[in-house]
Amino acid sequence: MSKNPDGKQIKVGILGGTGTVGQRFVTLLAKHPWFTIHVLGASSRSAGKPYAQAVMWKQTTPIPSVVRDMIVQECYPEHFAECAVIFSGLDADAAGEIESAFRSADLAIFSNAKNYRRDPSVPLIVPLVNDSHLSIIPQQQALQNPPLKKGFIVTNANCSTTGYVIPLRALEKAFGPIESCLVTTMQAISGAGYPGVPSLDIIDNVVPYIGGEEEKIEWETLKILGGIADGDDGMKTFDMHARHPLRVSASCNRVPVIDGHMMCVSVRFQQRPPPSPQQVREALVAYTPEAQSIGCPSVPVHAIFVHEEPDRPQPRLDRYYQDGAGVSVGRVRQCPVLDIKFVVLANNVSIGAATSSIINAELAVLKGVVKVE
Repeated sequence: MSKNPDGKQIKVGILGGTGTVGQRFVTLLAKHPWFTIHVLGASSRSAGKPYAQAVMWKQTTPIPSVVRDMIVQECYPEHFAECAVIFSGLDADAAGEIESAFRSADLAIFSNAKNYRRDPSVPLIVPLVNDSHLSIIPQQQALQNPPLKKGFIVTNANCSTTGYVIPLRALEKAFGPIESCLVTTMQAISGAGYPGVPSLDIIDNVVPYIGGEEEKIEWETLKILGGIADGDDGMKTFDMHARHPLRVSASCNRVPVIDGHMMCVSVRFQQRPPPSPQQVREALVAYTPEAQSIGCPSVPVHAIFVHEEPDRPQPRLDRYYQDGAGVSVGRVRQCPVLDIKFVVLANNVSIGAATSSIINAELAVLKGVVKVE
């Protein structure tokens, strides 16, 4: 088990701790080797109650004993002042104002919400892909009034974006730029939160529309896979993959699966001739993100697990492999329209949500971005 640089337990807080993503944060952080849950935050309806009474627990394991009797606090920065890291599982309706207030209080926020993903000074990080984007945080801190020493916001991506950009990054690393990508998602109902999609809408049905989802995937992919450029004014900017323009077309569907987003992906490479399916398989297997090499404890052994069976991956069979912290790829083959096509499965409540935020925080600790006192 890896140790953090100072060998100390790091106090963390969770915003939105009673919600779907917040419960996943609780489950993962209760057994974390570095992070100790110090404060749980939720709405005024839950504040003042022991966590076990405030939460409608929907996880497959019992409420961890370390938080059962912890009194839930309202989401005010003063309750979290002793925390080196704050994880936000807040809904977008509440996240913007609360996360901004916490940053202004010089607290480090790792958010699962969408509110700041498009902010030009906030990194949008998939930890198995683009942790180098943490380098923009000093600029984010300097732009605040007054400038901050410790406070910042890091966001993780949409759950479907997260799943398929991991193999895209592996392929660009091995074979150079991708010119175009088609992705069709089959997204689990847990991605809509609790209580989610009405049963009469999803049982015996597929819903071919998820509001705003396609635009998120198409835009977020460019920010994540792009680099950081230095502007003429000395400011850093996300280049949105501009040096090698990438076209992305997404179609999103809600399907009657509880957990696990499946994506059918086709890509065209700039490189001609393109790689063969076997070369693509080998590149996916070989992919090693920096988060693995520097020792983040929540990183999976295989960032990408490649299936050889013709009917895998499948959500029911593969979504909890490696505790849902990696992605599964299968059916790698030639595409008669583009170059290569394949199927990706990602656990939307793990690597697609809380697990990404936790690994992002681990990276920030190891890189000295989070100041641990």
